[in-house]
Amino acid sequence: MAQLAFKALDEKKGEDIKVIDISKVSILADYFIIANGNNESQVRAMVDSIEEELGKAGCELKQREGYDTGSWVLLDFGDIIVHVFDKENRLFYDLERIWRDGREVDISEV
Repeated sequence: MAQLAFKALDEKKGEDIKVIDISKVSILADYFIIANGNNESQVRAMVDSIEEELGKAGCELKQREGYDTGSWVLLDFGDIIVHVFDKENRLFYDLERIWRDGREVDISEV
């Protein structure tokens, strides 16, 4: 799932895509995937791409938040949680700092 989400983000020109292994620090999920787009339209396109690719693979979307605003969209697939931001909100919320106890991984390790 993480690889599919990463690929979908990358194909839509997602910026600064990070995969953080949070499995040892939280029961929320195994991985957080964080990326940003340049504007609301790109953020929504990235989210649509993730939903489409993971849906084709049979992955169930448990929850989606923030799609209407397009500034921070959260996609919860159970084992992975994807955060897609616009640039401003990504800098403001700085999830990488908040989840620094997790381990950033190269997508090829997943």
